[in-house]
Amino acid sequence: MQKILKGKIKSGLGNANIWVKKAYEIFEKKYDMKLFLGTLNIELEQEIILDDQEKILPNEYGGQFCVLVKKCEILGRKGYILRTEKNNTKNGDHPLNIVEFVTDINMRKTYNLKDGDEVVIELI
Repeated sequence: MQKILKGKIKSGLGNANIWVKKAYEIFEKKYDMKLFLGTLNIELEQEIILDDQEKILPNEYGGQFCVLVKKCEILGRKGYILRTEKNNTKNGDHPLNIVEFVTDINMRKTYNLKDGDEVVIELI
């Protein structure tokens, strides 16, 4: 898997805060991070399939699918790409070139990001 990914900020469906709330305690315990209740959606230049080395199980957050977790950094801010196992295939609800980034701050407000802005993701 590439270590550097490039993409553009893209609006999501607006319901990520529901799922982030469910994973909030898990992230605090497992990754020592208090998440901002929302995600930053990024449309990558190419498709990516995440490995399943790190994941949150359905029974941990009350969902139907495992959530794959990949540590990364955007604009110097550490965070994680999250994607359900279902969305990690061509049969998912989202294309393979869309990823969701979570961290402890509102990235859009902090860095004045808007749809179409280009970002670089460094996988850790």
